[in-house]
Amino acid sequence: MKVFVAAAVAAGLLSAAPAFANADLAKAKNCLACHAVDKKLVGPAYKEVAAKYAGQKDAAAMLATKVQKGGVGVWGQVPMPPNPQVNADEAKKLVDWILSQK
Repeated sequence: MKVFVAAAVAAGLLSAAPAFANADLAKAKNCLACHAVDKKLVGPAYKEVAAKYAGQKDAAAMLATKVQKGGVGVWGQVPMPPNPQVNADEAKKLVDWILSQK
């Protein structure tokens, strides 16, 4: 069974990590205090973020930086504070998960 799963991951048919793992990471890093997958809270819904940046090559890197350093102005004047508790690898995982929301 492991061989089949590994082959499916290598072929891009399955993710190496289950989707809920990154939802759990978002919860653990307090992202869900201000964001939800399908509705605006303090910040935009993750589905809105995914739609806004769909097809943009540099979006993942830019958003990962924003997750760590914060930002303001793209979604209104409520700032997203910096998140020093999120390291670069975690920011990449979170952004990949966010951009996969459709």
